Amino acid sequence: MPAASRAPGIRPVDPVRARAALLAEWQALAAFTDGLDAARLAEPSGLDGWTTADLVGHVAAGIEAVSRWIGQPVPDGPPIGVEEWAGGTAAAAKAISELAQEMAAAGRTPSDFVDAAAAVLEDTSDGRLTVTRIGPMKVSDMVITRLVEAVVHADDLERATGSAFPHDRQALAIVTRVLADILAVRVPGHSVEVRIPPFAVVQCVTGPKHTRGTPPNVVETDPRTWLRLAAGRIGWPEAIGQGGVRASGERSDLHPFLPLLG
Repeated sequence: MPAASRAPGIRPVDPVRARAALLAEWQALAAFTDGLDAARLAEPSGLDGWTTADLVGHVAAGIEAVSRWIGQPVPDGPPIGVEEWAGGTAAAAKAISELAQEMAAAGRTPSDFVDAAAAVLEDTSDGRLTVTRIGPMKVSDMVITRLVEAVVHADDLERATGSAFPHDRQALAIVTRVLADILAVRVPGHSVEVRIPPFAVVQCVTGPKHTRGTPPNVVETDPRTWLRLAAGRIGWPEAIGQGGVRASGERSDLHPFLPLLG
């Protein structure tokens, strides 16, 4: 059956569930990175120019930022949304890399910041505006950006170390859906159905609208492959060649629209 027709947009995420998922993913990141020895930390991360220690430093910086951002005065101006954040992170790449390497050099890890960030979030309302690196955001949306970063970088750590990362299931589900919604917002339409079982189904790409039976253009993938496509960790041809994506129909090539983050 086709996905239900709806106006393109990032579907709201229950803030209580999002915060719980973020804390669980942070705690999993803290435990995972605490188990990495010096030799493993010195190895390449798979991200350009970064060691695994730099990647761990970046994750730590992403957690530390929550307390620092919320601790600043409430910003003026209209807030940006999650989709705008997703498209604006590349502009801060140099500063992000420098901070990651500073954190790594100082030996800082996620464990150093999880408790403080969780406490600040507990005392802050979802509707309050906060500073972020990209622009003002509602705290509830900022939480989603931290969740996207946590899940994507947990997957980076899985690839870097060769050890399976124990994602919080709710965190993986929320991020999968959010990234699928970003695709639907950027490439609106109803001619292609994108399925990421068991978490998400969206329609996108302009063209004839499918109304019944099996859609003529279908893309199906798993959550981890979807994360890697959305974050630019794997290319469309590679994902197809490895069997991580199954695409059928003349409009099912999503290569022009990926990655989503950057």
